[in-house]
Amino acid sequence: MNQIESLSPEFTRLVPSDAQVEVIAEGFQFTEGPLWDSRANRLLFSDIPADTIYFWSPQKGAEVFRHPAGFPNGLTFTRQGNLVVCEHHTRAVSVTDNSGKPVVIASAYQGKKLNSPNDVVAASDGSILFTDPIYGLREGQGGPAEAELSYQGVYRVTPDHTNLELITDSFERPNGLALSPNEKQLYVIDTVRQHIRVFDVSPDWEISGGHIWVELWDDAKIGRPDGMKFDVQGNLFSTGPGGVWVFNPNGDLLGRIYLPDKTSNLAWGGADMRSLFITCSAKVYRLRCLTAGIPTLA
Repeated sequence: MNQIESLSPEFTRLVPSDAQVEVIAEGFQFTEGPLWDSRANRLLFSDIPADTIYFWSPQKGAEVFRHPAGFPNGLTFTRQGNLVVCEHHTRAVSVTDNSGKPVVIASAYQGKKLNSPNDVVAASDGSILFTDPIYGLREGQGGPAEAELSYQGVYRVTPDHTNLELITDSFERPNGLALSPNEKQLYVIDTVRQHIRVFDVSPDWEISGGHIWVELWDDAKIGRPDGMKFDVQGNLFSTGPGGVWVFNPNGDLLGRIYLPDKTSNLAWGGADMRSLFITCSAKVYRLRCLTAGIPTLA
């Protein structure tokens, strides 16, 4: 099967029809949370069961960045360039301070422990948004942990990191999330229901809406929607059955990128931000595109 399936002429302006997906790193347990560090020209990513954050560079390949790491999943940067980590084992979100030490900024809501923070994004005003499904309660030492919350929420940490706000508790398994390029919409994946919902975001963080934007069903392919990122044109690249699904701003499916294993997440990177890095089970892939991503670091 061809790795690239174009369903619209729009797609060929984003991904070359003869593009090749290449393995850049392999031999892991389960990769997640890819994040491009433009300051060091390297990719960070998590290996959840291995309790490790790695970094990969074109010059040296994959090296350990942090171990132990709280059984890490989603990664992002604050606007100051500090690393934000969703940690399954600690059931918390941490930010690395200037000394290199992880400091917890969210671990409980209304007196109850979070489930297992999963994916995370940072807004331009300094807010940090994350999802909190139960998936990571299976991870860690000592066997499965017990959920204290009766729901699986989407949250916002205020810019000063002093307050945790519940955005919604209406998902079965909230997972990947992404802000639109203008930050006026918040997109959230429900992995079990296999759809992406969209919310309107006001300047003062009033959240409304939440309708289903697209569904990602293909029983002939392995995998479910997990992580996603926008490109600079507002097209959404989401993992899903079979690999990566690409939608235009109207929610039309433009094409798919097929991979042999279950895909978990993706990130834009490279000097020109045109490399799409994809975490996929025990491997990390790279695909050169015609479109570019939005830098995580300003």
